[in-house]
Parts: sequence; structure tokens; C-alpha cells
Amino acid sequence: MKALNFPKSHRLLRPADYGKVFDDVQLKVPHRNFLILATPNKLGHARVGLIFSKKNLKLAVQRNRIKRQVRETFRHQTDLPALDIIVLGRQGLADLENPLVRDSLNDLWRRLLKKHRQTQPTGNTAPETVSRGTD
Repeated sequence: MKALNFPKSHRLLRPADYGKVFDDVQLKVPHRNFLILATPNKLGHARVGLIFSKKNLKLAVQRNRIKRQVRETFRHQTDLPALDIIVLGRQGLADLENPLVRDSLNDLWRRLLKKHRQTQPTGNTAPETVSRGTD
């Protein structure tokens, strides 16, 4: 069984990493309490960055609780494609209980994966040619 860890290589760490996503948003998954922005990367695995403002989550305890939930659900997503992902918090997030936050995030990860698959070209991108016999 694969260990479910969350190394530094799976996090957006530098402001330039965040800027790359904000400048070139290719996937956007909205939700009442969250917004996910994503862009492809060339690393071969997904990375996540978190943005939760004091305006939406007043207390540090609330921000830390939500961040833990996001990291935990991200860690369990083993089938995410190579994307740089930013998770933003919206108002009303502080009022949600942990199971509801977890369910919302799992739904968002599923929707992100589905949206990514829809934007990918199919395996055969060349137009089909009809061969005609010259008998």
C-alpha cells in the first residue's frame, strides 16, 4: 500500500508558483464555500496551495482547521493529474462542521478531475482518413 504523505514537493511554496496559477488559470471549480483554480505543471504530480483570508475566517483556529481538512483530503487523492492547484476559501466556511467540509472537498476534487479529463484531447488527435481501394 502506498504511503499517504504530504511532502514539500506536493505544495506550492513560492509566490512565483502561486503567480503562475493566477496568471494562467485553465481550470476553475467553484463551490459555495471554496474556489479551486488550477493549471497544468510538468512535474508529474499535483501540488496544492492554500489561501484562506482573515476576512472570511476570522480566527486562526478556524483557518488552521480548514487548512488541515484541505491537506488531508488532498493527500488521499491519488489519481489527481499533474496540476498546480490553489484552494481559496469563501465566506461561510467557518460555520461548517468537519464532515461537511470533508464531503465538500471530496466533491470538489472529483469535479476537478472530471473537468480536467473533459479538457484533455482524446488519444487520436489526427483526423481519420478514408482509404479507397483502386481495384
